[in-house]
Amino acid sequence: MGRKLTEDQREQILEAGIEAFAEKGLHGAAMADIARRAGLSVGVLYKYYENKEDFFRSCLRHSLTALEAVLAEAAAGEAPLLHRARRIIRSLQTYAGDHPSHIRMYHQLTAAGGDAARQLAEEIEGVTARLYTAFIAEGQARGDLRRDMDPRLFAFFFDNLLMMLQFSYCCDYYRARLALYCGEDREDLGRMEEELLKFLESAFTTEQAQIPHRNLVLGGTTP
Repeated sequence: MGRKLTEDQREQILEAGIEAFAEKGLHGAAMADIARRAGLSVGVLYKYYENKEDFFRSCLRHSLTALEAVLAEAAAGEAPLLHRARRIIRSLQTYAGDHPSHIRMYHQLTAAGGDAARQLAEEIEGVTARLYTAFIAEGQARGDLRRDMDPRLFAFFFDNLLMMLQFSYCCDYYRARLALYCGEDREDLGRMEEELLKFLESAFTTEQAQIPHRNLVLGGTTP
């Protein structure tokens, strides 16, 4: 009977799988290729995983566990939202730099359709949806944030910005897009962080009643 895989070997296999799924998607990746990347026989993979879908779920859980730990640490504490937002942005910048294959795998999964799309969205986005909605609502309760916003919708908008930021560091199309918009500034992570925080500060703290021009639309007024 073969030796049992160590935790390091299991992680190596999962990382090889994430890399393959990031490059070729769930349907394009092959177990034989994944085994080769991990330096193992394909028989070893099938000893521990029933099929490719089972292995993919393990890869996804491995990635989500790491991401959830990063976000939980960044969002922890009683600091105002913008302080925690700064930590989250910085943590996700670091995470994207350290785990680009994880981000590219998520990007591949955005093309899923049907029931698979719903299931994957619930599994992947559930982590951030709960976290961001909760700390936005907490900020409102403490009086740190504007009261005239829906925490669920603003959590969605906030997550969209951060998701696109991660894609911009890891996925070819979005990297090119980042270069088009930001030029050399894209390499300055601190500047990217500061400018995004300026955007968020206005969005999360300025209520509509405080905006003197909010009723002006192309020289007219809204109803």
